[in-house]
Amino acid sequence: MGQSTSAAGKIILNGRRTKLLSSKSPIETEVSPDYTSYLPDECLALVFQFLNSDNRKRCALVCRRWMIVEGRNRHRLSLHARSALITSIPSLFSRFDSVVKLSLKCDRRSVSINDEALAMISLRCRNLKMLKLRACRELTYKGMATFAENCKGLNILSCGSCDFGAEGVKAVLDHCSSLEELSIKRLRNFTDLSHEPIGPGLAASSLKSICLKEHIGECFGPVIAGAKNLRSLKLFRCSGDWDMVLEEMAVKEHGIVEIHLERMQVSDVALAAISNCSSLEILHLVKTPECTNGGLAGIVEKCKCLRKLHIDGWKANLIGDEGLVAVAKFCSKLQELVLIGVNPTTLSLAMLAVKCQNLERLALCGCDTFGDPELSCIAAKCPSLRKLCIKNCPISDLGIENLANGCPGLIKVKIKKCRGVMGGCADWLRTVRPMLSVNADTVEPEGHEEGSNDAVEGGLQENRIEFPSLNSQIVAPSLASSTRSRSGYFKSRVGLFSGISLVACTLRQRESS
Repeated sequence: MGQSTSAAGKIILNGRRTKLLSSKSPIETEVSPDYTSYLPDECLALVFQFLNSDNRKRCALVCRRWMIVEGRNRHRLSLHARSALITSIPSLFSRFDSVVKLSLKCDRRSVSINDEALAMISLRCRNLKMLKLRACRELTYKGMATFAENCKGLNILSCGSCDFGAEGVKAVLDHCSSLEELSIKRLRNFTDLSHEPIGPGLAASSLKSICLKEHIGECFGPVIAGAKNLRSLKLFRCSGDWDMVLEEMAVKEHGIVEIHLERMQVSDVALAAISNCSSLEILHLVKTPECTNGGLAGIVEKCKCLRKLHIDGWKANLIGDEGLVAVAKFCSKLQELVLIGVNPTTLSLAMLAVKCQNLERLALCGCDTFGDPELSCIAAKCPSLRKLCIKNCPISDLGIENLANGCPGLIKVKIKKCRGVMGGCADWLRTVRPMLSVNADTVEPEGHEEGSNDAVEGGLQENRIEFPSLNSQIVAPSLASSTRSRSGYFKSRVGLFSGISLVACTLRQRESS
């Protein structure tokens, strides 16, 4: 009422216009606002911390702001340390200017970065706390010395297959007073001068963990003996007289809690020295053929806080029931026991089960005397046992049946290469104990497979059709294809068709003849 025709026309046009706008495709509609622009950089960086490395890389490509925020808040960086990296160092570390953990790895066939590249990195990462070097063979002790002078706050140094020798390690020890962890594996380029003893330097008070692999004892012995607050010592395949080194270490009260000796020339003299470390909690004696029951008994008698004990006797029969009885007598706090190439019997196992009520993890590998009676003893007397691993031991289905009736706290069992245990017994154990995780080999009875093949071949010969070794060519791929991959399935089909064509050709030749 009171509206003119022109006003009515405008209303109609506006209605049509709104319909046209609503019918536009999603591409033509207005872009929704970016709500992340209202987030402070600190909140956006916090979100990035919950993402893995690949997703963070994708987020950095969204926009310039995200790239800047992601780069400034990335504290860990892993790079391929090839020689061509030197040209990218300025731009790379301008973007990632907050890196405190750096890993430089090079493959064996490539030329690694040199001293100049490492010096450039040290100038741009003065707050570096951790450095890992792998196969950086072009680095020398001069480059390590320059790096140590620029990054004096380094806490962790881990190097493997490098060529800067002991002098490069000495430079880090002399300049980095905050160094806590030192891991050196397969260090090369030892000269006559580098065989001289190396002291802990300024890191004497801060060193807490030392790991050496394939080194000379006379060279790094003073570092171990001079570390005042050492907590963990791991030695792998290191040559030299280590009895003397460990004696020097044990003279001082370090408060050491973990010692790992693998393929080392140590005897009961070294074990007697280790027994002075009364706070020891973790001990690994792996393939140390000169260690005996007496040395082990001397350790456990004084180190009553032992929680984890790993022994690989290398089937030398120098550590057995006598040493394990001493462990049971003095180490009531034992939680984990691993025996490899050791021959325990029910005598020691029964004492371990009774005295070590906190034993939760037990592993036995290559123990020739661990059979059904020993397994039954464990099942009956270890209520706290949670994880059990048995490998290459003479147990049978009878022992597994006794295990099913015992160990009420058991949650995981692994049985490998035990020929007396058949696959059906493992399935039965899963049925009886449905909450138990069972990982077992499936060993078929001997003669079963041969009998089935003989029956097939006999039936084929009765029908006067000969298949020269064709039976195995068809059956074996089809079985593998059911458990491995789709490609195996197609290969089996090709083998089947080729076998059929071979049979057809043979029949045609006989008919023509």
